[in-house]
Amino acid sequence: MADRSVGGMPRHRRLAVALILAGVAVASLPSGAVAEPCAGPGTAATLCLLNAERAAEGLRPLQLDGRLARAALGHSRDMVARGYFEHVSPSGERLAQRVARTGWLLPRPHWILGETLAWGRGALADPAAVVAAWMRSPSHRHVVLRPGYRRVGIAIVAGTPFGPAGDGATYTADFGAGRLAVRRGRAPRRVRRGGRRAARAARRA
Repeated sequence: MADRSVGGMPRHRRLAVALILAGVAVASLPSGAVAEPCAGPGTAATLCLLNAERAAEGLRPLQLDGRLARAALGHSRDMVARGYFEHVSPSGERLAQRVARTGWLLPRPHWILGETLAWGRGALADPAAVVAAWMRSPSHRHVVLRPGYRRVGIAIVAGTPFGPAGDGATYTADFGAGRLAVRRGRAPRRVRRGGRRAARAARRA
């Protein structure tokens, strides 16, 4: 989806897809070769599974990003608290706005963001089930396997947007890519060893 950011920032593309896991069967789980080294709950297992899928396609691994993780955590918490499951909050806040609040966009004049969401209960709330379902969805797979992405923030919150409080888990993964701005200015002067000492001696003479 094409969009123009606020405040005169450059044009960017935002990829936003969502997936509901509750009440549906995951048709296939990751193979043992992928899932076994990434066994366990939590963010680390989710990142491991995502990178295993990228490695299988010859892509570079994702690195965890603290600011993207803050944006993801805020969105997961908000969806559970206010009972919605969308990339746009009830108040109209979008992915780029959530990420902008963390300061992630400031040093990056050009950037791309993507987001995947999921929630589930029981075995469907495990990272292996969530990532397997993402990979079976063409739109989710496109985000996970986008070659340009280098950073990701992952948040897993107890509870779901719908249903009993504290039951299940809600996932947000925010992906990002962007070049840091190059600060313009004079190149640092190179001083030879003894150069300053020689200059001071010359002045005293």
